[in-house]
Amino acid sequence: MRFGLCCIFINEPIRFRTTTAKALSALPRDGQLARVSEICRENSRNLLLAVHAVQRLGIGAFRILTPLFPRYTHPDVGYTLEELPDAVTIRNILSEVCCFRERNNIRLSFHPDQFVTISSPNEDVVKKSIAELEYQGLLAVMVGAEVINIHAGGRQGGKGAALTRLRMNFPRLSERVRTRLTLENDDISYTVRNLLPVCDELQIPLVYDVHHHRCNPDGLSEEEATRLAISTWQRLGREPWFHISSPRNGWGTDDSKPHSDYVDPDDFPACWRDLEITVDVEAKAKELAVLRLKADLGLPAK
Repeated sequence: MRFGLCCIFINEPIRFRTTTAKALSALPRDGQLARVSEICRENSRNLLLAVHAVQRLGIGAFRILTPLFPRYTHPDVGYTLEELPDAVTIRNILSEVCCFRERNNIRLSFHPDQFVTISSPNEDVVKKSIAELEYQGLLAVMVGAEVINIHAGGRQGGKGAALTRLRMNFPRLSERVRTRLTLENDDISYTVRNLLPVCDELQIPLVYDVHHHRCNPDGLSEEEATRLAISTWQRLGREPWFHISSPRNGWGTDDSKPHSDYVDPDDFPACWRDLEITVDVEAKAKELAVLRLKADLGLPAK
């Protein structure tokens, strides 16, 4: 079993930069490109530091934050990698990330923001979502990331209609995105039971989030959901990927959805203990939470 860190660090001196469309729009075009080129170069170097850090800490997976290249798909200040003055340097650094990841068996993933939904009835939203997924697909190819994980989206017109739209729009994605796309059950709308038929039809894996399942149950036990989710990965010959978190306000409260700083080891499903899986730890304390959970479960630090 390997554990994954999500996006940022608490103790490690690694920080990723961003910018706003407003700040960029105040600059001439060459100034915009110079600014984002500097940020993308620095973020790429920090991603290289990040994969070195997780390897040193004994963490086996890392979720790359979405705006590694900030405002890449923005309609007014967006850009392509080829337009950036530091494009060659950036590609070389990301190639180092890919090589280090491969040598050290580190899994990388992306998890686009909630506004990315190809099940929307609004064509403009779908087009923007596809553009965002293609941007993350570009990065995924360069760094060797295996997964671009999304939720099914909203429920406009009913869940059945929304999932039909997802099926219809899936072929519009490039192969680099389709072969990396995964679906995750969420804590409000789409359960494991809802998503399994789509995963079966489109031949894409299901990322099982046990916290979401507890907030949004569907009649499946955790053991059943685990087994069914694993089957969607095994038929593709891939290692399953799951998510774990604990509720900040405790179970049985009015709002058990927000994540806690750490994961209560009692929330870790017993049926996961001997599985060969990747488990992203979604906790506010970041790498400290990953390391504490491993210790609480009696797992070796490395």
